Amino acid sequence: MSHDTATPVTTPALEQTVPQVATVPGPQRVARRRPWRVYAVRVALVVVWLGSWELAARTVIDPFYYSMPSQIWNRLVDWFTNGTSQGSIWTNIAATLEEAVLGFLLGTLAGVVLGVVLGRSRFTADVLAPFIKGANAIPRIVLASLFVIWFGLGMSSKVATAFVLVFFAVFFNSFQGAREVDRVLVDNSRILGATRWQLMRSVILPSATSWILASMHVAFGFALIGAIVGEFTGADKGLGLLINHSQGNFDAAGIYAGMLITTVLALGAEWLITQLEVRLTSWRPPAHTASSGI
Repeated sequence: MSHDTATPVTTPALEQTVPQVATVPGPQRVARRRPWRVYAVRVALVVVWLGSWELAARTVIDPFYYSMPSQIWNRLVDWFTNGTSQGSIWTNIAATLEEAVLGFLLGTLAGVVLGVVLGRSRFTADVLAPFIKGANAIPRIVLASLFVIWFGLGMSSKVATAFVLVFFAVFFNSFQGAREVDRVLVDNSRILGATRWQLMRSVILPSATSWILASMHVAFGFALIGAIVGEFTGADKGLGLLINHSQGNFDAAGIYAGMLITTVLALGAEWLITQLEVRLTSWRPPAHTASSGI
């Protein structure tokens, strides 16, 4: 009887049995790559949009009315190299920007102060509510015409128009932010002996910061609109005057060029306000929810 010798089964040592796991991009790596994909898609959308517009203007639509990207680019190059019919393009940009910044700062300051004060004083808010709502209902173009009569064709009338647009946008957010302060925090602060000013500085304003900053993101755009509307009504320089002059000459490329410069100014201001928001809210814990980035 033959005895078969069993074939030894070799098992690797435990130190060598390290499983090979497929490398999966971690959330941090995906988060780092995502902005580049977003930017790439944005650039692609802009290229497709401008290319379609250019092609349509050369084949289907009338470029006299709708212009085309190449004509707008030529108008911008001409303005920045040779100047405009109303003087240097930089002078006009500086005029509109100065009017918008002054209106934005004054309107924001007044809107925050009055909004927080009325937000914490229910009786005063109830008394003034119909007057504030009535003033907000007045068409801004009518106020711009009145401001030209009151303050003349200079900078003051444009600053006043920008101020009105900014004020109401900031006021209502500040008012609601002051109303939404946690009552428990207010009561505890009063129990600890906080004065009215300490309560305002340490509890109410920090709690309303998100509301105020949210309004500021759209307020500068309103300030630019106010400045340009004022320049449309009457001015001797500014982007609104350039757009109005282009409209009178049926120069669609000039209108688009003025709009594009205004958009760049608004986006630059939006970036600065975002940096300010990051600094003012750095004390808060970071949010873990995904945001759209809009």
